Amino acid sequence: MRIINLVENTEGASGCGVEHGLCFYIETEKHKLLMDTGQTGLLLENAEKLGIDLTEVDTVVLSHGHYDHGGGILPFAKINPTAKIYVPEAAFGEYYSMNKDGEPHYIGLAKEIQELPQVIKVSAEAKPEAGEEADASTGIYRIDDELSLFSGIGSEHVIPSTNQRLKKKTEDGFVQDDFAHEQCLVISERVKKVLLSGCAHHGILNIMDRYCELFGEEPDYVISGFHMMKKHNYSDEDINMIIDTALALRQYKTVFYTGHCTGVEPYNAMKKLMGNQLYYVHSGDEIRIRTGIERIMWNPREKAGVLNGEMRAAEAANAGAARNPGAAAAEPAQDKEPNTSPANAKSIKSTETAKAAQKKRRDYMKWHRFFAWGTVACFVMTMVTGYKRK
Repeated sequence: MRIINLVENTEGASGCGVEHGLCFYIETEKHKLLMDTGQTGLLLENAEKLGIDLTEVDTVVLSHGHYDHGGGILPFAKINPTAKIYVPEAAFGEYYSMNKDGEPHYIGLAKEIQELPQVIKVSAEAKPEAGEEADASTGIYRIDDELSLFSGIGSEHVIPSTNQRLKKKTEDGFVQDDFAHEQCLVISERVKKVLLSGCAHHGILNIMDRYCELFGEEPDYVISGFHMMKKHNYSDEDINMIIDTALALRQYKTVFYTGHCTGVEPYNAMKKLMGNQLYYVHSGDEIRIRTGIERIMWNPREKAGVLNGEMRAAEAANAGAARNPGAAAAEPAQDKEPNTSPANAKSIKSTETAKAAQKKRRDYMKWHRFFAWGTVACFVMTMVTGYKRK
């Protein structure tokens, strides 16, 4: 399975253009599809640069009704009028973002999108297309044996605080967006399952809970933004939420790939805790999933030891991007005086918490190995004794 990012906020080694948005091109055994489309026609330019023919795409899935994920639908539809476009029915609502002065800014989809003949509106009540299946009892919409959609995500875990400024316009005025228009894509190929979300507005932990509830197992890989990025300093509550999320995700066997709305500082803090369970994806980066092998490859730079996520995140941290997480990655900074700012203190706090968590994990594994080897020794002694008696 090939997964290539066509649109993301930061530049990768491919030299593709960037914008605030998200789009993935995916090749499976049966499909060529898009997950989201970015905010403009940039996906067309980047696809051409990478040698990808978007006229061969047969399926498009929109994660939710925001312009930075669905803005490329109209340019895409002009070159490919036959691909089915699966959009949550609720995604055509009036969605706004409030600025610091409380003024609304429209961030929803272009109204012309719902007029496209290839658009399929997905909801619990919608009649499925021929050959497809909508399971009312679970909320799973099965396109085929490879592709499934789900929503109905709960709120047991905390949701990103950055959702607070996102509103829906109703007849009674602006209300908090509950993100009923968010859906996730699950790709099943042989023994592997890949879960894709756009921004995880419901919170990545709630999405993981919903997936496990529906599919009875953990996904092998998750590709999603975490919507933790802020333009200003992070509060103690924000930092605690980021750390708690990383600690919870670390309990899964899943490998996570993120970008777009996650933010530099949250990514760096989570990476310290999650290690090789978490990577960053930039515009133009490619991931290959070998569906019969228990690993994921960055292509083609892995052999050279270049993992874009680690290098770019480190560069961003050195350049001070952690103090301005809304900025893109920059060049490494020169030597300077020690940073004693509140933002750096929070970064230090997250580092100390990460070290404490890692020590706890090492202590746990030490005793785990002790009891494991003790069990093996008892088993061997029992076998030897039983053999002698016999």
